[in-house]
Amino acid sequence: MTMRGWLRRKRVSAKDRIQPSHAHPISDSLGENISELERIFTLTPDLVIRTFESSMLEGSAAIVYLTGLVDKNSINNNVLRPMLAQRDRGKAGILDLLSVGDVSIARDFRTVEKEIFDGSCVMFVEGRNEAFVLDTHGWPQRAIEDPQLEASLKGAHQGFVETGMQNIALIRRYLPNRELKIKEFWIGDRGATRVSILFLQDVAHPEVLQEMEDRIKQIKIDSILNTGELAELIEDNPFSPFPQLMMTERPDSVASHILQGKIAVVVDRSPSVLIGPATFSSFFQNVDDYSTRWLVSSFIRLLRGLAFIIATFLPALYIALISFNYEVIPLDLILSVGESRERVPFPPLLEAMLMELTLEMLREAGVRLPTPIGQTVGIVGGIVIGQAVVQAGIVSNIMVIVVAFTAISSFIIPNYDMGSAVRLLRFLMMGLAALFGIVGIIVGLMGLIAHLIQLESLGVPYGSPLAPARFSDWKDFFIRLPFWTMRDRPVSTRAIQARRQGDNRPRGDGE
Repeated sequence: MTMRGWLRRKRVSAKDRIQPSHAHPISDSLGENISELERIFTLTPDLVIRTFESSMLEGSAAIVYLTGLVDKNSINNNVLRPMLAQRDRGKAGILDLLSVGDVSIARDFRTVEKEIFDGSCVMFVEGRNEAFVLDTHGWPQRAIEDPQLEASLKGAHQGFVETGMQNIALIRRYLPNRELKIKEFWIGDRGATRVSILFLQDVAHPEVLQEMEDRIKQIKIDSILNTGELAELIEDNPFSPFPQLMMTERPDSVASHILQGKIAVVVDRSPSVLIGPATFSSFFQNVDDYSTRWLVSSFIRLLRGLAFIIATFLPALYIALISFNYEVIPLDLILSVGESRERVPFPPLLEAMLMELTLEMLREAGVRLPTPIGQTVGIVGGIVIGQAVVQAGIVSNIMVIVVAFTAISSFIIPNYDMGSAVRLLRFLMMGLAALFGIVGIIVGLMGLIAHLIQLESLGVPYGSPLAPARFSDWKDFFIRLPFWTMRDRPVSTRAIQARRQGDNRPRGDGE
């Protein structure tokens, strides 16, 4: 048999790959139910099935759970101990005896299977064609710590963890309001993942909310492992380098966006929360902007915009000036550049590519290695390699300065996904500059602006409030005006309740 024929035989449809569901009803025979469970959970050594007799029951019973996903103390103290107590049953029912926080009823094995994998304990009773689902979740969790990618100077020092319900509780701490609504969905045929949509019912626009729901419902996949996978499946333009949905590790940031009229998506087992719709300017805002004086915050925002321009266009501008448009360089500077490039055998494009790729390798090495080693590699590697390549005549001193300035500028961008997009655009602009000089950079800039204008996030213009122009939103765009001037929510969120604060103008000596 040829390789092509073997591959043709092995190819199966998605429908064939999905495991069959167990939707038939629960029997009133405990033995049949246990046999069905053993058939469903084959090769599952962590499955526990314990049968017991109780004077409180007319027959025997059994509890079923996965040992690593439950709280055994809760099972022993709140389930087994009340059921095994030697006392008269009287008029007390089973639900009256169980002291767990939540008890629900399951009537088919599909529900039983889902609840067991979700960390619940299921109890079957002889003579009853239903099972009791007991809330005994107790899977491994890590403590709440500082966010790794979004460090804060004056804001809260709490970050999301890998438990969806705990992340929702962190958000509720900031928004203890009955208008905060939650819609839950389960995604995945093999590993069902709970996805929760959080929004303010009297603020979020129904069309934007419906668009988010429809995109999530249409997902057909084995399992969602993290928030990044979900974002890629529901974003408007997957071929754009720019992120169209924001991911954050900070509950205070999520609360701030929800108050603006946006929608948050919490993915269980992921320490990041998705926020949409997002605009280009929202990726340059940080929670610390609202914790410092508005003049300082405005200066920092302008600095971020300048850093975006430098990180995107500076290497390309160097290539264009050295290769094509050297007549615009001042005479004293061009003599210095010529002296620096005297021994360099490579053209400016190859020189810039070599240094940029080396920088990207050092960046990735510093991220993947343990923290103490990663910092050492980044610092020592940058110094040693930079000094060595200059002394060897491979690159010029000016190129090292350009690359270092570009790297520093890219680090100023507060959002990691936007910073990654800038890293990709930098190489595109370098190629255009090597082909057409400054004209190529201008063409690339025009194409970049056109792409940002036509891009959307959940149907909301990505370039807002600049394109289309929303002058009322400029109070929190290029600069940040005093917080008491921002009485209305951003127009770009399409919030149905525009006003978010009254006249809070301070009446002090400066009036």
